Amino acid sequence: MLHKVCFDRCCLSFLVLFLALSALATERGIMLREGIIYNSPDTSSTKLSNIGRGREVAIIERTPGWMNVTGTVQPSQDPDNEADRNVTGWIIDKGVITPTTPDGDKILFGEAFDSEMEASHRGGRRGAAQDAMRLYARIAEYFPSSSLAAESAYRAADIRWQIEAEDAATRPSAKMRDPALRYQIDDQYMKKVAKKYAGTKWGDLAAYRPIENKLCGDWEATAKCPEMEAQLYMKYAEDHPQSPKTPEALYKAAWRYSALIVIYRTDNQQKKAEDSAARALLVAKKVMSQFPNDTNWSSRAERLVYMVQNNIPTWGPNVE
Repeated sequence: MLHKVCFDRCCLSFLVLFLALSALATERGIMLREGIIYNSPDTSSTKLSNIGRGREVAIIERTPGWMNVTGTVQPSQDPDNEADRNVTGWIIDKGVITPTTPDGDKILFGEAFDSEMEASHRGGRRGAAQDAMRLYARIAEYFPSSSLAAESAYRAADIRWQIEAEDAATRPSAKMRDPALRYQIDDQYMKKVAKKYAGTKWGDLAAYRPIENKLCGDWEATAKCPEMEAQLYMKYAEDHPQSPKTPEALYKAAWRYSALIVIYRTDNQQKKAEDSAARALLVAKKVMSQFPNDTNWSSRAERLVYMVQNNIPTWGPNVE
């Protein structure tokens, strides 16, 4: 009996090892273009499904001009409400990028960027943003040592963020003052990029996005929100001094300090209004001195300084 148990265990271990080795041996690729999955390697055979850009396929076998693959496809009837499904069939052996494709990372990046631009055009290809998101994500996954990996990972996360943010802006909770009551955009992808590529431009950019989840929907003319938001932006600038977003973060902190001037004066808290004016000037001048070449934010900071020094309100009804 003991020998039988040992034999069964050995068989089970061998089976697990065999399956693991088989999985490792499976060649995988990424669709560069939209393709058609056929029932057999013949364009006159039954069409099983279309498979889109950025979709991954497991290559089962090859025959001249054809690949037998299993791929994940999107349902054609109601893609917004139906789950993706796996389809096995034949595709023409064109436009499938594998880890061994020369310059495969650059080819995929070019297609991803093209899809991203298509998504930005009015009347652009339906699903182009999702295509770009998948393609960028695949670059980081399939070509981790590529010089484009970090940027691709960030772009994939950023497109996902923008899609969710657009939806979040239409929800009734978007105007709620308490950030905890607003719809929270899924930030796991941004946090993953920020952690994996910490200290790089792309890691810094990924760390900036999640601040949006912590902002108030409507200040309701209270000091709590601009005070909290200014601190968030100041903390980001402190933690990411070399980030491309640092001058923007500092300006947004300075603008919130300037908004507090109006709020505190309305509440007859003159001392706090003066302190806020001093902080607004200090931070705005920091943008001007440390980032003079970033004219987008340094010029806005200079304008802010002028308005604060001349007692011109930067928030609320701009009438005296």
